[in-house]
Amino acid sequence: METTSAPATPGVQTGAAQLIIRDLHANVEGKEILRGVNLTITQGEIHALMGPNGSGKTTLASVIMGHPKYKVTGGEIFFKGYNILELTPDKRARMGLFLAFQYPSSVPGVTVANFLRRAVEARREGFDPAKPAETNGDNQKRKGMPPAEFRKLLSEKMKILKVDQAFVNRYLNEGFSGGEKKRAEILQMAMLEPSMAILDETDSGLDIDALRIVSEGVNALRGPNLGALIITHYQRILNYITPDVVHVMHAGRIIKTGDADFAVELEKRGYEWLIGPEANDEESAG
Repeated sequence: METTSAPATPGVQTGAAQLIIRDLHANVEGKEILRGVNLTITQGEIHALMGPNGSGKTTLASVIMGHPKYKVTGGEIFFKGYNILELTPDKRARMGLFLAFQYPSSVPGVTVANFLRRAVEARREGFDPAKPAETNGDNQKRKGMPPAEFRKLLSEKMKILKVDQAFVNRYLNEGFSGGEKKRAEILQMAMLEPSMAILDETDSGLDIDALRIVSEGVNALRGPNLGALIITHYQRILNYITPDVVHVMHAGRIIKTGDADFAVELEKRGYEWLIGPEANDEESAG
C-alpha cells in the first residue's frame, strides 16, 4: 500500500537525512491506534498526510517525537540511520526532528525571544547516538549562545518570515490568536533549522489570511535541507504548499499514496471511495 525507498542501515546515513518508519504499531491506554505504518521521507521532500478523523495521524506525529503517552508495540523508526525509539523527545529534537503542535501551549512570563534562544542552544548542542553520554551533551553544562549572534540569527529569520519585532517580545503564545500561535511555531522551525519537520494540522483554526501567511513561511524555509510531513484534514493548505507526495491514512495504516494531484482528487471525492463500499467496488473492477 505504501512504498519506501532503500532500507536504512542501522548507524549509517549517507547523503540526505531520512525518516524511515517500518511496520509501526502503537497504542494508547491499551487501545491500538497505529496498525502497521510504513513511510519514508527524505530531507528536501514535502509529504502530506491526510485522512478522516481518528485515522491515527496525530498519534503518528506524537510517536515519532517520543510522547510518553503512546506505547510502541512493534516496528521501527529510523532517523539518520539510527532507530530512535529508545531516545527521549529532547534527544530526537537535538538530532534534528521538529514537531509543530496542533494546539501550542502558552508560557506566561517567557518571551518568544528567550524561549527561542534556549531552544537554539539545545539544538546546537546536538545528539549523536553513536557517541557516549559524557561527550554527547547529557552530562555537560550547556554552552550559552552569544547575544549578538542570537540577535543576528533571529533578525535574519524574522526578515524571511516577515515577522514584526514586537512579536518576539511577547510572552510565548500568551493571548496569541490562532494564526499568531502557528506563526510562532514556524519561527521556531526557522530558528532550529531541523532536518525533518512534522506540522500537525498547522491549518487548524486559521482563517484564509492567517493560512496564507503561515504557508508563505513554510515555503520560505523549503529547500534541500528540510524534509517535512504536513498533517491535515483538508486540501486547502496544499493550495499554498505543494507537496511532493500525498498519503492517505485510515484505521492506523497508510492505505494509498499519490502525487500533488491526488490531494485535489481527495478534495473532490472525499475519503469514502478509499475506505467504504465504493473502495471495494473499484478494487474489484481493477
